[in-house]
Amino acid sequence: MNAADSTTTIYTAKSIITMEDTGPRAQAMAIRDGRILAVGSLSEVAARVGRGHVVDSQFDDKVLMPGLIDQHLHPVLAATTLTTEVIAPERWVMPNRTFEAATDGAAYRRLLVEAHERLEPGEWLWSWGFHQSWHGSLHRLELDELCGNRPVAIWQRACHEWHLNTAALEAIGASPETFAGHGFMSEQLDYEAGHFWENGAFVLLSPLLMPRFATAERFQAGLDQMIDYLHMNGVTGINEPGISWAIEPWEIYQAVLGADDVPFMSTFLIDGRTQSVKGIPDDQILADAARQLERGEGTEKVHVVPGQVKLFCDGAGISQLMQMNDGYVDRDGASNPDHHGEWIMEPDDLRRAFNVYWDAGWQIHIHVNGDMGVDVLLDVLTDAQKRHPRTDHRMVFVHFMNSTDEQITRIAELGAIVSINPYYPIGFTKKFSEIGLGPERAEVMSRSGSVVRAGIPLSYHSDLPMCPSDPMSMAGWGAGRLSNEGTVVGPEQRISTHEALKAVTIGAAYSWRREHDLGSIAVGKIANVTVMDDDPYNIDPTRLGSIRIRGSLFQGRWFPVADHLVERRVDNAPGMVASATLGLSGDHADDCAHHDCGCEVAAFMARHMTRDGWAA
Repeated sequence: MNAADSTTTIYTAKSIITMEDTGPRAQAMAIRDGRILAVGSLSEVAARVGRGHVVDSQFDDKVLMPGLIDQHLHPVLAATTLTTEVIAPERWVMPNRTFEAATDGAAYRRLLVEAHERLEPGEWLWSWGFHQSWHGSLHRLELDELCGNRPVAIWQRACHEWHLNTAALEAIGASPETFAGHGFMSEQLDYEAGHFWENGAFVLLSPLLMPRFATAERFQAGLDQMIDYLHMNGVTGINEPGISWAIEPWEIYQAVLGADDVPFMSTFLIDGRTQSVKGIPDDQILADAARQLERGEGTEKVHVVPGQVKLFCDGAGISQLMQMNDGYVDRDGASNPDHHGEWIMEPDDLRRAFNVYWDAGWQIHIHVNGDMGVDVLLDVLTDAQKRHPRTDHRMVFVHFMNSTDEQITRIAELGAIVSINPYYPIGFTKKFSEIGLGPERAEVMSRSGSVVRAGIPLSYHSDLPMCPSDPMSMAGWGAGRLSNEGTVVGPEQRISTHEALKAVTIGAAYSWRREHDLGSIAVGKIANVTVMDDDPYNIDPTRLGSIRIRGSLFQGRWFPVADHLVERRVDNAPGMVASATLGLSGDHADDCAHHDCGCEVAAFMARHMTRDGWAA
């Protein structure tokens, strides 16, 4: 600890949003040794800490919030996908590069061929972002035609599927026999098409594909990019729910994410799915978990969390592989018997693993996307509560793309909590309304409003790279539900700005059992604070992502965001209709948000919004 760390510093600000029910606003806060000593008016805080303090007024024209949290993201996926050639349905803005959107099949193939032509002969082409709803079907033979004998590996937008061409399959020494004999996992692939999904993709990755794809150099470069990206979005805490030891570089995480100049904490959970895949007997699951925890010892900044585990239920929602009670539909609304969901952990295997961890008192986070999957989890949780009652268990329904109000009532009764990806309705309602779900179900994906009304603790997450890891944008998606096409989807599922901000601060901390030291600005808590230009309570909900974030205090140390990254984030704020759809500048979009411009976007906002939020 240096001398500066031991000095009591009082920071003053235009406003401090504490996210505490008592004293929700403050003028000043005192920090010493990375912890908050006092919060209140300047005179109150000065009196509390006594002599020997310094007053820092650099934030007098800024608004301070508890350090923003991304409740669930994947460093391994971020570090690998965002160092590929990103060709996705939406535009991706990274600190040093912008990837333009491929909104249809022709654009996708054009960008793929252009990427192929930029590479040296024999070099692998790695790409992420393909989605069949926008880009059509993709077959091994088509990839051969587009890219010749170059090895090509396409990672689907949801990261649960891969498409490989012939050269890539030959390069990794794969044959149909390679993927036989893995039980139901062998049914989740089509070798002739070069298509691998869910557990079939898992068999492909380790040990065949990942040694070529996830090299140490790619990890290092990807993590460096992710650090800049998270910092410019004000993130001070992330959690990887389900570390895969077979492919994730723990030593690199310790060295890179644990470096002194990285202004956020990174925690990890054990992945119970790998225990199921390995066939670990029920009576050995906890011993295996103990070995994983020992392996994952690190620092407060980077470590595997004891007593919490990630399990999986059904398939990826973005891939439309979730298990739906009423199945899937074609464009004409007719039932499509050829389109069905998948199980990542089959229900009986899920139940067995769940019961082991439940009986041992662990907190269980479970990936689930379809309403049939939610029913499975509700039955498993109900039976566990009857057999071995627990209070404050905080079982987390993770992602929660599709559900019903009746299911949400049961979740509340059973004492579980919910973590939602709020981008689903923003990016996928239009396509999923056309094919797969139909409009009635697609409109109400990510039922934040129902969850809040039921009194269930709510958090938001990006599941990076499933959506941008930008908590202020995530809050805006939950409060505004303004789609990329410029329509409000499922308006009854909007929540207030306050509830949305809770979901990326104290709600996220609660979901990790860290509310005692993270998620709000209160005495005794870690001094993690995000610094921004504007008060989010005075901004139209859909514009929350456009607030300029200037930096963060992490454990009491100031880490400013470089000016060019501040402006880059604002000018390309994700999900912003004004700038993304009509090509407006940031300043012009701000005018639109306050109805001072005569353009189409201003007219839309005037119809639907007031300065205090959504109009009735």
